Amino acid sequence: MPTDSLKASDLFVQCLESEGVRYVFGVPGEENEDLLFSLAKSTIQFIPTRHEQGAAFMADMWGRLTGQAGVCLATLGPGATNLVTGVADAYLDKSPLVAITGQIDLEQLHQESHQRIDVVRLFQPITKWNSTILNPGVIPEVVRKAFKHAEDEKPGATHIELAEDVAKLPGYGQPIAKREVRRPDPDRYAREQVVELLLAAKRPLIIAGNGAIRKRATRQLRALVHRYRIPVVQTFMGKGSISDRTDESLFSMGLGVRDHVMEAIEASDLILTVGYDLDEYSPERWNPQGKKTIVHIDFTAADIYGQYQPAVELVADTRACLREIHRDLIKHKAKPFDNLWYQPIHKKIEADFRSYDLKEGDSFTVPGVLNILRPLLGDNDLLISDVGAHKLWIGRNWPTYLPNTCMISNGLASMGFALPGAIGAALADPGRTVVAAMGDGGFLMNSQELETAKRLNLGFVVLVFNDNDYGLISWKQEARYGRSVGTKLTNPDFKAYAESFGIKGYRPRTVAELRSHLAEAVQSRKLCLVEVPVETKVNMALTKRLGPLQRSEG
Repeated sequence: MPTDSLKASDLFVQCLESEGVRYVFGVPGEENEDLLFSLAKSTIQFIPTRHEQGAAFMADMWGRLTGQAGVCLATLGPGATNLVTGVADAYLDKSPLVAITGQIDLEQLHQESHQRIDVVRLFQPITKWNSTILNPGVIPEVVRKAFKHAEDEKPGATHIELAEDVAKLPGYGQPIAKREVRRPDPDRYAREQVVELLLAAKRPLIIAGNGAIRKRATRQLRALVHRYRIPVVQTFMGKGSISDRTDESLFSMGLGVRDHVMEAIEASDLILTVGYDLDEYSPERWNPQGKKTIVHIDFTAADIYGQYQPAVELVADTRACLREIHRDLIKHKAKPFDNLWYQPIHKKIEADFRSYDLKEGDSFTVPGVLNILRPLLGDNDLLISDVGAHKLWIGRNWPTYLPNTCMISNGLASMGFALPGAIGAALADPGRTVVAAMGDGGFLMNSQELETAKRLNLGFVVLVFNDNDYGLISWKQEARYGRSVGTKLTNPDFKAYAESFGIKGYRPRTVAELRSHLAEAVQSRKLCLVEVPVETKVNMALTKRLGPLQRSEG
C-alpha cells in the first residue's frame, strides 16, 4: 500500500517499526484509538496494562536491559499524569524510554476542555526532549528524534504527544533510518594526566556507577582492574560491573552510613569514577571534605558539586577511555598495585554477609533470606529490587557477578517498580530466571499487574517481604526519634491474593520451608508469589553498629 494513502497514525507506527519496537505498554483511551488500530495491523504487540504507571515501569526495564527505548502509551489527562512516575524514574535512572500520549483535537487546545492539561509542559522537567505533533509531515522526524535522544548517552526518557485529529489525517513521508553514532576517543592530553596520577598513586580505587554497565564498558573495566589489581566499589546501579567473586571487588556503597567499604575509600589516594552519576549516591557521603583527588571518566562532563571537583575529566566513550588508559599503563610498563591494603576490607565484608545466615528456629530477616536465595540463582539470572528497607539490604548484601543482573530503582527510588519491571524483563529475555523482590508496601502499589503477567503467560517469582509497615521509614524514624509514626499497615492474605489470580502462592513458616519454597518457586519457571514475613530488628542492629541512616537514602 503506498504511503500517501495511510493515516498519520499508520505512518507513526511504521516509524516505530523502523526503530525496532517490539512492544508498546499502555492503557487504551479514546484519544489514542487510531494509534491502537494502527498498532493492531503492525508487527508491534500492544500490551494492555492495569495502570499507566505499570506500563511506564515495564518500558523502563525493557530499556535498561536492552539499550533500546521501551515504549509506553497513555491517553490524555489522568492517563498522562499516571505515566509521570515511571517516566521520571527512567529519566533519573538513565533508562531509554519513549512515552506517547494522546490529546484532544488541536482546534480545542486554546479552550478549557474535559481532561485537558498541558501534557508537554507537564513532561518537560522529566524528559530529555518532548514535543507535540502538529503536522503529519513531521512524524518521521519527531519519532526519530525521540528515539535518538532517548538512546544516546546518557540515555533517558522522551515524550511525544499525538492529538486525536492529527492521528486521523493522511500520512506522508517515510520513516527515517537509524544511524550509528560513534563517540570520540578520549583527549590525549587528559589521558596523559590520568596516567601520571595513576603512576604516582599507591592506593587507587575505582567507583563504578550506572554508566559502567552500559555500552559494553564492563569488559574494558574488568581487564584494567584485574591486570593492575585496582579495587572497585560499585554503586547500587553499578552492581555487576565487576564480579563480586574477585578479590578486587569491595562490593557496593549506597547506605547513608559509614559502612565497611568506606574504610577503603578513606584510605585511597586516587579515585577514578567510571560512569558515575551524582544522583546514584551523593559525593557528600564518600568525600565529605571534598579533598579526594578524583578522575571523572564518563560520556558527559562532571556537574558542578562542592564535594565532586575532578582533577581530570575524560569525557568520551567510556569503553574507549578505559581501553586507552590500559594501553598507556602497559606502554609505561606499570606494575600491578599492592592489594594488601584493601584485602582485609574485602574479607570483612564477606564475613559480614555470612553473619546473617539463618538457622532453624530463627525468625526470617531480609539479609538472611537473601543468603538462601542467592545460591538458587545463576550468575546471569536477574534480581529486581523494589524500594524500601529490603532495597538497602539487596544493594549492600547481594553478591552480583555480571552486569544487568541486579536492577534497582535508585535515581527516583520509586516504590512499585519491581513487579511491572519483572514483566518488562521477562519479555526482554524469556529464557532468564527473574525474581522481583519487594516489600508489602511496594507490592500493593502495582500488584494489579499480576493479571498482566498471568495474561501474558510469563514466568517469574514475586518475593514479598512482609513487615506490615512502611519499613524503611520506620527504620529511619526509629533511628532518629526512637519511635515511628504513620507507618503501620494491615495487609490481605497475600497467598490467597496470588491464588485469586490463578497463580501459586507460598508462605513459609520455618527456615526449612523457606528453603524448599524458594527452591520450588525458582525452579518452576512459573509465575508465583512467595510471601516472607520478616522481623525488622536486624535493621536497627545495623544502624547501631554503623551509625544512623541519612535522609536521602531510600
